[in-house]
Amino acid sequence: MSRGASSATAVGARRGTLLLAVPVALLLVWLVLYPNLFVLFGSFTEAGRPTAAHYARFFASRSELGALWASVWISAASVVLSALVGVPLAFLFARRDFPGRKLLGGLAAMPVLLPPLVGTISFLFLYGETGFFTRGVQLLLGMSDAPWRLTGPWAVLLVHAYTMYVYFYLFTAAGLARLDAGYAEAASALGAGRWTTLRRVTLPMLAPALGGAALLVFMTSMASFSAPYVFGGGFRVLTTQIYASKLNGEEGLVSVEAVVLAVVSLLFLVGLQRYEAAREYTGASKGLGTAPRTRSRRGWLLTLGASLGVGFLLLPHLTVFVVSLVPEGTWTTELVPPTYSLGGYRTLFADRERLVPVLNSLRMATVATLANVVFAFGAGYLLARRRFRGRAMVNALVVLPWALPGTVLAIALATTFSVHSPLTGRFVLVGTFAILPLAYFIRNVPLVTRAALSSFRQLDPSLEEAAASLGAGRTRTLGRVVLPLVLPGLAAGALLAFVTALGEFVASILLYTNRTRPISIEMLSQLRAFDFGGASAYGVMLIVLVAIVFAFGYGTVSEG
Repeated sequence: MSRGASSATAVGARRGTLLLAVPVALLLVWLVLYPNLFVLFGSFTEAGRPTAAHYARFFASRSELGALWASVWISAASVVLSALVGVPLAFLFARRDFPGRKLLGGLAAMPVLLPPLVGTISFLFLYGETGFFTRGVQLLLGMSDAPWRLTGPWAVLLVHAYTMYVYFYLFTAAGLARLDAGYAEAASALGAGRWTTLRRVTLPMLAPALGGAALLVFMTSMASFSAPYVFGGGFRVLTTQIYASKLNGEEGLVSVEAVVLAVVSLLFLVGLQRYEAAREYTGASKGLGTAPRTRSRRGWLLTLGASLGVGFLLLPHLTVFVVSLVPEGTWTTELVPPTYSLGGYRTLFADRERLVPVLNSLRMATVATLANVVFAFGAGYLLARRRFRGRAMVNALVVLPWALPGTVLAIALATTFSVHSPLTGRFVLVGTFAILPLAYFIRNVPLVTRAALSSFRQLDPSLEEAAASLGAGRTRTLGRVVLPLVLPGLAAGALLAFVTALGEFVASILLYTNRTRPISIEMLSQLRAFDFGGASAYGVMLIVLVAIVFAFGYGTVSEG
């Protein structure tokens, strides 16, 4: 290549980077950073005057510092517990072949179907002092009192591990689907045993996926509200501390707690980024495809064991279904409900007005997820393939929404987009259909983008160079080479984003109107009216809708 042609290529590459980086950065600044500056401003002001009194009060309070420490260790423990469940499950369904593997593999991801509010309540009905499981153990052992109380930090950890292991499960499954079998063959040819290959080859190659899952679990746990609120008792984390301060009208302290929560999460992000930078690499594909699944002579034993494990994971779903059939006021002290009825479902389908929340959730989740996929593909490609000034800032802004509680994000959006001032980037979106999809989009930016980013980092750049050398243009290379290869990771992120948006509760409760109310808000209305059957019927419908999505999407994630 001549010097002139090389210079033209470099100029074209810089122009392409600029054309992609500018809109990505502007969108992140406008939608992620700009609204949250209002929260930061509130932490340093009192009645419009600058002050540091809120911070002094926070760091002088033992209860505030205790809540901060509780948030940190609960989140770190949630990462460990979720990995211990999710990673072995992903290896089981990705590397072993046995009857029913596809069905059981899809069902293993079902806990993600439970929205936070419904999942927490299902644990209460199942493992609480008067729950199904607790009553069964009590009767079996002839005990006069419940064998345990579902309260305190271990109860929060149980709910977190149950609802968040899916991040490790899906991300690891997607990573294994992209892992070339040539690595294991090369290690075996050099004399490495199975465990050495796993420890020295497979797990390091999965580091981007594992790191992405760990980051999402930590951020989700730091922002978790439903489980600490219901099961925490006297045990407080920062999110419940924010709620308590909000109820007490401590607006300045609320802003400080939100800022501290964000800073701690960002410190974890920085640590993870340094870890990833120290291990940055790109896989070189040998073209052998993924490793074949091992077929066992006693595959039925694996089927039995996997069925029992998945059955245990599905108990909360079964609980929601059973409660949806219980007429109000008919179940008191019995082990199982004495009577059942389809009244909740008949009411749901007979009244068209009651279907409005279902249609609202489907429309808003679809719009937000499509926007997330388009943005994540561009941002993931930009962060993985391009070097440009401001890259660290873009990377930090991508993850920032996970560092903020949904309540803080909703307040920031409500403040920013309730004023019409186009010159300052502010428009009236509160009260319109757009505000909730916008909130869902912002909250899921890190989820889908991290999934896409881990896929790009495992993709061999020489494949793009080969396509270019064969005459393919940039658009054709992206569409015919890059997109199909990163699709498993992108689909995994999109699946999680869609189900998260479909059952989103924390931001919705501050931004919805009667016309735009989603399923979660309608469920809360039913619970407040003590119609547990009707609320659970909405929960079952939500689970069924998301299960349909997973049935179509899981094949893409697991098969690559």
